[in-house]
Amino acid sequence: MSSLGGRVAVVTGASRGIGKGIALALAGQGATVYVTGRTVTPGSCSLPGTVGETAEACSARGGKGVAVPVDHADDAQVEALFEQLRRDEGRLDILVNNAFSLPEDLTDPGGFWEKPLSNLEMFEVGVRSNFVAAWHAAQLMVPQRSGLIVAISGYTGIAYTYGVVFGTSKSAADRMARDMAIELEPHGVASIALWQGLTLTERAERNLASIPGLKERAATRPSDGCSPEFPGRVIAALAADPDVMRHSGGTFITAELAQQYGITDVDGKRIPSLRETRGAPIWRPIRESADGR
Repeated sequence: MSSLGGRVAVVTGASRGIGKGIALALAGQGATVYVTGRTVTPGSCSLPGTVGETAEACSARGGKGVAVPVDHADDAQVEALFEQLRRDEGRLDILVNNAFSLPEDLTDPGGFWEKPLSNLEMFEVGVRSNFVAAWHAAQLMVPQRSGLIVAISGYTGIAYTYGVVFGTSKSAADRMARDMAIELEPHGVASIALWQGLTLTERAERNLASIPGLKERAATRPSDGCSPEFPGRVIAALAADPDVMRHSGGTFITAELAQQYGITDVDGKRIPSLRETRGAPIWRPIRESADGR
């Protein structure tokens, strides 16, 4: 049996990009993966990918993909997702909070006062949505006394990247993962945040090809980049680790956890940690804190 055979996962925002890569990596280890996202019809988005296509690819990898169209700004749709999960599976082992509303002007130059207030959508889907999904997930995980909740974040937790709202949102996700870990620890449920560097998603590839100077920025050098499946490989290792609770409450650079677990990217590349140039996470696992906090 694969390392995640019999496990059930939810990966939010998985029509494409990092979410799709994570879903595929988990399915490749035998997990049943509920794939959420807003794109249902091919061609309806400027970038390729739908929830159905990701779910089909998950099943082709050896796991089971279940497509559930969800707008994570709509609490009723999120509630329906978890009601379906409870009814059909009766359990949840992994929640990956990846959904994030990225505005088209994210990488455009200009101060925060020059960009529209609608960019606050990153708080709605990226911060609030993380809490809502985790709130539902915990109600399944706590009674079974096991589970893993992962927030996808990045070096922007401490290093300026793209703009004020983006950085604030990712910093909030880190702190939320930390505080959730404290409340979940007595129940055997782990909560962590993962710092991704440049991930070569469909959107990133498009932007690197079309935005002058982007390849030279510290946060977007292609030589440091990884495939969308790389963080999924690390999450699969975490979920299969019988002592995953030792990590709970921590914010981790994905590349460093990969080194600990002996994981490379899909092409065998060892992804570099950017700790020395972009900064170090603030939050350590709660077991490593003097007072457990």
